[in-house]
Amino acid sequence: MNQSDFALWVYLSRTPLLWLTVTIFAYVLADRLSARVQRHPLANPVLHAVWMIGLVLSLTHTPYRTYFEGAQFVHFMLGPATVALAIPLYGHRRTVMRALVPMAGALLIGGTVALVSAVSIAKALGVPTDVLISLAPKSVTGGVAMGVAERAGGDPALTAVLVMITGVIGAIIVTPLMESLRIKDMRARGFAAGIAAHGIGTARAFQVDMMAGTFAGIGMGLNAMLTPVLVPVLLPWLLG
Repeated sequence: MNQSDFALWVYLSRTPLLWLTVTIFAYVLADRLSARVQRHPLANPVLHAVWMIGLVLSLTHTPYRTYFEGAQFVHFMLGPATVALAIPLYGHRRTVMRALVPMAGALLIGGTVALVSAVSIAKALGVPTDVLISLAPKSVTGGVAMGVAERAGGDPALTAVLVMITGVIGAIIVTPLMESLRIKDMRARGFAAGIAAHGIGTARAFQVDMMAGTFAGIGMGLNAMLTPVLVPVLLPWLLG
């Protein structure tokens, strides 16, 4: 690379358009690869877009802060995308209303188990207390989880990473797990994915079935309201 090419790269690397383009291109490529293999769980677009972008940042020695300044428009769109989940919810509102009681029970059990199991297992393995606190809200969507962790004394940045890992793992295993358990009801499958794996699990549920995606969105939203209540109540007991 000559001096003029290097100067051009330095200029482009500091413009928002470059990193926004890289982000969109990586996801579109990962999504097309996923479609080519019939949406196999291991071909999760989020998982593969992450390592593609990470590889580009590593090869170009680009700081994450510089990347985020360019790609933050995608982050901003998470809000409208979450609100848009209300559209399929409205379309299936009668089905949802008939399942309110089972959903309430599943939410309470699922949200509690997600919190208690993660912290208890990590504590048994000798994980430090600050990491345990950061781990507690890992099944909630990123913005809520980071706020909960910060209030509890954890590290919001670590929580964000744990949330991402949880979502990707949940999206990968949800379909084969439900098949192995012979759970055919798409409402139950979607609701479980939304509670355990938040937005990434919800995206996976929509790939499988519209009804599953609808109930996954409900599970994600309700767990985002329940977990901030459960953490202050259960976390001191779990840590103690």
